[in-house]
Amino acid sequence: MDEVGLSRLLRSRRGNAVLAWVFVGLVLVTSLASVVTGNLLWTAFSAAVALIALLPALQLRSVWVMPPWEVVVLATAPVLGHLFAVELLTGQAQNTARYVSVAALSLLVAVDLDGFTPVEMNEGFGALFVVVTTLATAGVWAVARWTADGLFGTGFLASEHALMLEFVGSATAGTIAGLVYVFYVRRQVRPRDRVPEGVDLS
Repeated sequence: MDEVGLSRLLRSRRGNAVLAWVFVGLVLVTSLASVVTGNLLWTAFSAAVALIALLPALQLRSVWVMPPWEVVVLATAPVLGHLFAVELLTGQAQNTARYVSVAALSLLVAVDLDGFTPVEMNEGFGALFVVVTTLATAGVWAVARWTADGLFGTGFLASEHALMLEFVGSATAGTIAGLVYVFYVRRQVRPRDRVPEGVDLS
C-alpha cells in the first residue's frame, strides 16, 4: 500500500473506527490487568477512558461512530504506558504520566461533546473547557486517593506539597491539551467528518 492509500485509509470513516476500537480494546485489557495487580484506581481510570471513547458508538448505536483515532491514541497511550512501564518509571515520571492521562481524558470528553452531540463550542471555549475539565478531574482523582488512604491506608498521597505540584502539572498538561484541541482537532481532524453518512447528530 502506497503512502497516499495509507493516508486515505487512516482518514476514512471505517478505518478510523477500526483503529479507535483497537486502542479501546487494549485499554479494556489494561483495565483487567490492573484488577489482577490490585491497582483499583487505575482500573477505574482506564475503564473510564474506554467508556468515554465508546460513548458516541453507544449513544448513536453504530460501531462506526467513534472519536478520531488520533484523539483515542492520545487518551489511551498514558494508560497503556502505565501498565507496561510503571516499574521502570521514577516517581516524578509517574506523576507526569498522571497529568498527561487526565489532560488526554479531558480532551476526549471535549471531542465527544463537540463532535457527536448538538453541543457546539468555539475554539476558545473548547480550550478553556479542556483546561477546567482537566483540573476538575485531577481534583476528583486526588479525592479518590485521599479516600483510599483514609480507608485502606494505601499511602497514595505523599504530602500536601506533592499534591499542589500535581495540580500545577495538571494545569500545564490541560493547557497543552487545550492547544491540541484548537490547532489539531478543530482545524485538522474535524470529528464530524469521521461520522458515517446518514447518522443524525442533532
